[in-house]
Amino acid sequence: MLVTGRNGAGKTNLLESLHVGTQGFSPRTRMDAQLIRAGASSARISLRGRRGDTGVEVDVTLGGEGKRAELNRAKLRSVEQLRRELSTLVFTPDRLAVVKGGPAVRRAYLDRSLARLLPSRGSIPIEYLGAVGQRNAALRRVAAGHSSLDAVAPWTDQVVRLGEALVGSRREAVGLVAPGFAEHAEALGLSGCTLVYEGEPPGREALEARLARDVERGTTGLGPHLDDVLICAGSRELRTFGSQGEQRLAVLSLLLAEAEVLRDRNGVAPLLLLDDVLSELDEHRRLALAERLSGLGQTVVTATSSAALPVTPAQLLAVTPGQVEVVA
Repeated sequence: MLVTGRNGAGKTNLLESLHVGTQGFSPRTRMDAQLIRAGASSARISLRGRRGDTGVEVDVTLGGEGKRAELNRAKLRSVEQLRRELSTLVFTPDRLAVVKGGPAVRRAYLDRSLARLLPSRGSIPIEYLGAVGQRNAALRRVAAGHSSLDAVAPWTDQVVRLGEALVGSRREAVGLVAPGFAEHAEALGLSGCTLVYEGEPPGREALEARLARDVERGTTGLGPHLDDVLICAGSRELRTFGSQGEQRLAVLSLLLAEAEVLRDRNGVAPLLLLDDVLSELDEHRRLALAERLSGLGQTVVTATSSAALPVTPAQLLAVTPGQVEVVA
């Protein structure tokens, strides 16, 4: 599906509503008040579609009594349950930060992917960061003279246990996506791409060896909360030596690779939302992208003109402020 319209017409708002309606949150902001029209007290998103052979109805309401969701007319305990039932992946121009940003952005992206690809282990990153936070608090109490080193030991054990689980899960998630990432990048004209997780489990001996330094700084200076993911094309790390066009292709290739894995593992392809994805791609790469998308389920692409997509879309929508029209 291709969604066209002038800049500022509301194309991104349409994609944002699809994301909120299927995932329960906006890819742009975590402040629900920003999703409600100025002057209104609430907002509602209603979606109808199919997940494989099964019909799906979703209603999400914002404002008033808070955020609420219904799936197939059954109230959900929390809107977050939508993510376990429906898969949606989104590309927006700010997603280039996954490649060009710092390690924290890539860790966050990897942990979100981990939760989608390995849902039974999706809570490990949160549990690990909780243990690190508790250890850091214990370290600061020791530094202030309010506690002894014995209070740090239990949290060191937790960091070791959960850190090992997190590193193993991240490696598995990267291993699932890396082959498809290289294949899609090659098809889009970016050769020799690799995805490598850099990190080792935090051993107890290593943590104990730097305990005095950690007490002095009040932080845990070793573990997967400091790891990184290298995204390279040949010998070039794309964060530093990639053009913005190459960084865009790398992010797209990551998204396509994950979508493929989710389709194969779940039997249903995720919904893909691609906002302003074509603006910096030449005609050859636009065509290559369109061919890649053809086998990955429903995709919604935005552009300022229908000429931006070099193939005929299954459906063409035109957006003007406050209105969406089916053109073809």
